[in-house]
Amino acid sequence: MERSERFWNPYLAGVALGLVLLATFLIMGQGLGASGAANRFGVQALAVLAPGHVEAQSQWAGLKSGGGLLDNWLVFEVLGVFLGGIVAAFTAGRLRRGVIKGPRISTAARLGFAFGGGLLMGVAARLARGCTSGQALSGGAMLSVGSWVFMLSVFA
Repeated sequence: MERSERFWNPYLAGVALGLVLLATFLIMGQGLGASGAANRFGVQALAVLAPGHVEAQSQWAGLKSGGGLLDNWLVFEVLGVFLGGIVAAFTAGRLRRGVIKGPRISTAARLGFAFGGGLLMGVAARLARGCTSGQALSGGAMLSVGSWVFMLSVFA
């Protein structure tokens, strides 16, 4: 069965991702990762709802000081990932509105599972002190044994 959707060539996309990772190491001095930005978004939202609580917690107050949400490059990285996804979908002819789901699931259930899975992954990334992208991409690029074990376990 032939798929009607067009995708980027996976080899070219992999080379592009590798070049972005290399540029990140050269320019920023560290690799890719997204959980730090998600944490900053959460702390900023909490600071709006309960500013006294954020200031009382030393592990969160440091994230809020010095400009809040926009004082860390990871926030801009995540925004770039979002914009890059839009560009990739547009150039592949796949940019359209809709929810991709299987035939036996409602749109509301699909969105609920996606939200729940994202929430679970976010909590797990905070507990593990890092996300999959940071572990697999950045750790793998530095030939960290733990990162390679993790990456091969994910693929297995």
